[in-house]
Formats: sequence, C-alpha cells, structure tokens
Amino acid sequence: MRILFIGDVFGKPGVGALQRLLPGLLRSEKIDFCIVNGENAEQGKGMVPAVLNEIFDAGADVITGGNHSLYREKVHEMHDRESRLLRPYNFPEGSPGRGSGVFDVKAGKRIAVISLHGRAMLPPSDDPFRLGKAEIEQLREETLLVIVDFHAEATAEKMAFARYVDGLATAVIGTHTHVQTADEQILTGGTGYITDVGMTGSHAGVIGMKTEHALNRFLFPMSALKFGCAEGDARLSGVIVDADSISGMTTAIQRIQIRLSE
Repeated sequence: MRILFIGDVFGKPGVGALQRLLPGLLRSEKIDFCIVNGENAEQGKGMVPAVLNEIFDAGADVITGGNHSLYREKVHEMHDRESRLLRPYNFPEGSPGRGSGVFDVKAGKRIAVISLHGRAMLPPSDDPFRLGKAEIEQLREETLLVIVDFHAEATAEKMAFARYVDGLATAVIGTHTHVQTADEQILTGGTGYITDVGMTGSHAGVIGMKTEHALNRFLFPMSALKFGCAEGDARLSGVIVDADSISGMTTAIQRIQIRLSE
C-alpha cells in the first residue's frame, strides 16, 4: 500500500498549496491513502470546520492534529462527529473527539491512524509511550497497517517512541517543528521513521510566520505580539510510505518537498 503523509498545513498559504498540488500528487504517485496534519490550518494556529472541509476536498482521507487541535472552540463539535478528524490520543479523558481510527482503503484493505502528543517542552498530556503502544496493539487486531503521527518538540522523544514501537507500527511520522529532517529510514523491526515531515505553507518567513512577527517574539518577549502567516515560497512537505499489507511493515520511505509555482 502507498501512503502519503503531509506535514503541518500552516494558514492560507498552506491550504492553498495543498489545494493546488495534492490532487496531482495523488494521481502521479498512485497514492492509496492520504493523511494530512492540519492543526495550524486556520491562520497558523488551530483549525475550523470550513478549512478542514477544504483539506478533505483536496484529497485528505484523514486529518491529524497536535497541541493546537482544540485551540478554536468552533472545531470541537466537528471533532465529536467526524471520525476522519483526529486529535492526539493522549489528550486528557473527556476531550472532544477521538485520537485513533481504522479506515477502509480498497479491496477490503484497512489502515489505522493514531495521533499522539509529546510531553517534552509542550503542554502537559498523558503518557504517549504506554498509552500509544497499547492502542497500537489494539488497532493491530483490526489491521496490521498502523500509521502514527507523533507531534512533539524534542527529536529524542520522537526517535525514542519510534524505537519503542519498532515492529508494531508501520511508520512513526514526526510533526510539529515545521522543518523537514533528512533522516527518513526503516528501523530494524521494519517501522518507517522520520523525525519531522516538514511544513506545508510559506517558507519565506520563520516556520510559517511573518519574519517581523517571529523576530519580535525574541526581541520583545514581554510585549503584546502580532501573529501572521508569511507569504511567498509556498511548499508542500511530506513523505511517501510504501507498506506491505501482509507484514504491516514499511518497505520504502521517501521524503518529498514540492515548491508551488507562482
């Protein structure tokens, strides 16, 4: 099975790049299933139903999240009713929505997706390691194909988790830092891994933000600060995972980054 995972969609530049590039990419790469991290799709922080529907319409089969999944109250009801929209599984009990799901692909094949939230240098959440591993084992009773979106700040936490579930998860895809890493690999047990899949949005600023707004956060950290999306140099960042539906393991993983022609 051929799976496309697209990294953090950031604001209108990211959604626009996705809308223009994703349909053609799905066709040219013969993608069977597409996962998109959309936690920053609305003005670079959080998400709202209208924007999420645009991402689904562009070709996403599942949208995952992160620390900003529930930032905007408008999306809470959609989390409760839309099974294709996942917030981190290890958010506190009682949070809106769900953190994992099993989805039909084609010819009777199914794939599971779980969203997890790291704890290093991020707001508190429940233990992603023990809870995540237990849920992966549960999901494998329905399908051996299990893709993990591990949304975390620390490289070591992402890598440690991937080693922790090596041979159980099909792939562990890191998100959150918005900078694509060059360490895509297949671990010894067969799990595909990349520390960060990168950002879909404007690369003309600072991890999606306007440069002047990002600078002010460092120069004047105690001030009321503006937050806006950068413009120009829009790119789509992701990885393509080829997986064996019999073993559930990754056979190939390739990072991609496509610049949108202006």
